[in-house]
Amino acid sequence: MKELLRSNDPTIIAFASALLQGEGIDCFEMDVNMSVLEGSIGILPRRLMVRTEDLPEAEVVMTDNGIALGRGL
Repeated sequence: MKELLRSNDPTIIAFASALLQGEGIDCFEMDVNMSVLEGSIGILPRRLMVRTEDLPEAEVVMTDNGIALGRGL
C-alpha cells in the first residue's frame, strides 16, 4: 500500500474516501487511533492508503476534486 493523502482534518479524509469508493478504488485510513495517544488535540495527521497499482488513478481523483495530498510534510 502507498500513502495517498495526509491530513489533520477528518472531513477531508472522509470526503476523499467517499470519492475513491465512488471510483471503485479501495482505501484504508491509518493513524485513526493516534488521537487517543496524543490526547485528542489533533496534531498528528491521519493517512489514507491505497494499493500501489491504484495510486496514479487515486491521485488524479484527488487533483480533479481540489484535494491537496499533503504528503512529505
